[in-house]
Amino acid sequence: MKKNVLIFGLVMGTIMCIHMFYMVNLCYTQPDFNANDVLGYAAMVVVFSLIFFGVKNYRDKELGGIISFGKAFKTGLLIALTASTFYVIVWLFYYYLFVPDYLDKFIPHMLKRASKEGAAELAAVTKEMDEFREMYKNPVFVVLITYFEVLPVALLVTLLSSFILKRKVAEGHGNS
Repeated sequence: MKKNVLIFGLVMGTIMCIHMFYMVNLCYTQPDFNANDVLGYAAMVVVFSLIFFGVKNYRDKELGGIISFGKAFKTGLLIALTASTFYVIVWLFYYYLFVPDYLDKFIPHMLKRASKEGAAELAAVTKEMDEFREMYKNPVFVVLITYFEVLPVALLVTLLSSFILKRKVAEGHGNS
């Protein structure tokens, strides 16, 4: 299981980091870019589908086609945690060493987006971004918020994958 978790987790984490580098680069090079949250989460779900394939690979190649919901969930969770931890570590190095002024690029983008929604939305987002900037001064917060960006979606995909892939008896063996 360890090899399976490591391979799928690191591949998934690498893909997530490539996406992160791309989005940060957009923020620096095209300040007027219009990020679509729905599209962003859809892309995450596609990347996190590797959890499904990681659990399926483990079930089929190492467990003879049989896996409980709990074992499937544990495997998916470990893949998700591996990928998310890789993502968090890479972000910490990238942020502190290469883009320490990232918030100076990101916050104006968020405020511009909010201004299109009206004065009330702009005021709310301005307050939120001020709090965000203050909290981002604490590395513990940076770690927590970075995990929170990706882990909830990964957990949802893990849960769904576990339900879909659980199999008590291999097909063709025993009663159906």
